[in-house]
Amino acid sequence: MLHFSRWKTILIWLTVLAGILYAAPNLVPASTLASLPNWLPKRQLTLGLDLQGGSHILLQIDRQDLANERLESARDEVRTSLRDAQIGYTGLTGTANSIQVRIRDQGQIEAAKTALERLTQPISTGLFMSGSVTEMEMAEPEPGLLRFTLTEGGIDYRIAAALTQSIEVVGRRVNELGTTEPIIQRQGSDRIMVQVPGLQDPQRLKDILGQTAKLTFQMVDQSIPVEEAISGRPPAGSTVLYSTDEPRVPHLIENRIIVSG
Repeated sequence: MLHFSRWKTILIWLTVLAGILYAAPNLVPASTLASLPNWLPKRQLTLGLDLQGGSHILLQIDRQDLANERLESARDEVRTSLRDAQIGYTGLTGTANSIQVRIRDQGQIEAAKTALERLTQPISTGLFMSGSVTEMEMAEPEPGLLRFTLTEGGIDYRIAAALTQSIEVVGRRVNELGTTEPIIQRQGSDRIMVQVPGLQDPQRLKDILGQTAKLTFQMVDQSIPVEEAISGRPPAGSTVLYSTDEPRVPHLIENRIIVSG
C-alpha cells in the first residue's frame, strides 16, 4: 500500500483544487462569469471550429490580375521615361505578360535602353538585402522594337509581397468582429486561410473581407494647366480626378503609380 507524507498529500489536493478552479469557467455561462469577482479565473478555453462551429474562408490572390496591374504600371513608366528623355516612340502595347514599344529613330535605340534600364534592375527580396529577383527582362526581337517581359520570379515576388500585406489587412478586419482568437494563416504560395470560431454568419465575414482597400501615391501632372486638360484632352498617361470635398477641385494626375499598398 502506498503511503504519502502529509505535505505531499496536501500538495496533491492543492494541485487538484487549482486545476478545478481554472477549469470551472468552461462550465459556466459567460453571463455568470461577468458577475463574479475579478480575482477569480474567468478565462475560458477557446474552442475550434470542430467544437463550437464558426466560419471558414479561403482567399486566393489572382495571379493574372496582379501581373496585369504590374504591366499597366510598367507601361506608364515606359511612356514617362521616354517622354522625359525626349525619345520618339510608337506602338506602346501589351500582350500576355509583356509590353513592347517601337523607337522611331534608330539612332536613339541605345538612349532608349538606357532610359528604360531601371525596369530590369534586380529587386531585393530578402532580409538585409540578401536576395534579389529580376522582375522584368528586356529583349530586342527586331531593330527598334523593345520588349519587356514579366518574369515568373517577378510575379512570384509580387504575389509574396501582396500575400504578406493582405494577411495584415485581413487580421485587422477580422479583429473588428470582436471574436476570440481568429486563425489567419498563409496556405500555399497564393492563398490565405481564415477561420473565425464562434462566428455563425459567414456572409458577414465575406462582406468585411470583400471590401476593397487600396492606397496609391501618384504624381501631379504639371505639363499643362488642369483647365486645359478638362476642356481638351489630357496628356497621354494622365487623368483628371476630382477631390471629394465641396467644391470639388480638379487635379491632373499621372496614371503611373509611385507607391501602392
